[in-house]
Amino acid sequence: MRVSSLLAALATGSLVAAAPSPKSPKPSTPTGDVNPFEGKTFFVNPKWSAKLDQTAKAFLKKGDLINWAKTLRVQQISTFVWVSRRSELSNIDDAIAAARKAQKLTGRKQIVGLVLYNLPDRDCSAGESAGELDSTKDGLQLYKDTFVKPYAEKLAAAKDLTFAVVLEPDSLANLVTNLGVPLCERAADVYREGIAYAISSLQFDHVHLYIDAAHGGWLGWDPNLPLAAKEFATVLKLAGEGKKIRGFATNVSNYNPFNALVRENYTEWSNSWDESHYASSLAPHLEAEGLPAHFIVDQGRVHLPGAREEWGEWCNVEPAGFGPKPTTNTNNTHVDALVWIKPGGESDGQCGMAGAPRAGEWFDEYAQMLVKNADKSIFKFW
Repeated sequence: MRVSSLLAALATGSLVAAAPSPKSPKPSTPTGDVNPFEGKTFFVNPKWSAKLDQTAKAFLKKGDLINWAKTLRVQQISTFVWVSRRSELSNIDDAIAAARKAQKLTGRKQIVGLVLYNLPDRDCSAGESAGELDSTKDGLQLYKDTFVKPYAEKLAAAKDLTFAVVLEPDSLANLVTNLGVPLCERAADVYREGIAYAISSLQFDHVHLYIDAAHGGWLGWDPNLPLAAKEFATVLKLAGEGKKIRGFATNVSNYNPFNALVRENYTEWSNSWDESHYASSLAPHLEAEGLPAHFIVDQGRVHLPGAREEWGEWCNVEPAGFGPKPTTNTNNTHVDALVWIKPGGESDGQCGMAGAPRAGEWFDEYAQMLVKNADKSIFKFW
């Protein structure tokens, strides 16, 4: 069967796509308060797409033409580019070159999603994504001089592109809830100063900053919401007078749905039982602290209903699928866009699904599962 026929079947045949979602209402916003994703083409990272070649070949070898064709479509979806070590700063150069090429070829303005993730004592509570810098070995100064500074210089030199940058996933959330962990207690001031420095270093009109705000199952409980907002405000104040962020990123590398079809039992009494509700719950607390209540929400991977027994299950959760394709049609006026921040197929760590490799390494069995369970919005062609 031809690829075009298979893809058409995904949209209209045995795998019937959901009806197009209605466009989100346009909120009234102050002059200059513009969603940076609106009207832009979401950058497709060719390096991630190439990793899925292995997945496509695996399906083809099995004679599974439907999921082979689905993989080809997934390869066309935008994902964020992670920069998690100093040796990965070249990822920015590669993304800029690819985005410029796409922008020239299509005539459409690109928005490039990036993640800045290399704080000293990183991942202080879990340890699966511990980084290269140690606060007891001059890590903070190295972070500033050899990571954030060149990161900022590369973006400053690419004013022809637009960037959305997620700052340090999980870090400030650990300061809200995990200061009882000795490493988190030690890292607290380092985290605050490091993120504040990143904010102050990335103050460019074409760069839009989103501080990581964990997810609804972590900071979305009523007692945590005001504490989180105060922590975020502390860091932004530390960045210096007049320094700005666009907003906050939620669900990064997690599996929560944006709009849950089923409310899971483990959400109990939480008003943040999916990520749309979390954004709406956190927004007034942010506004009370003078912070912008804008969000992007990671939907790169979404668990299937009933997949988890506890909200705290975060590592290579199964079953899960690629989530809704990136869009600005969110039906929540606080949410700028649904995006794929965590590149699906890259392992969360040696936990969860059997056979999982170390964090960040390619896990093709998991990628195959994500394709099989992928959201139907990915396969709409109108």
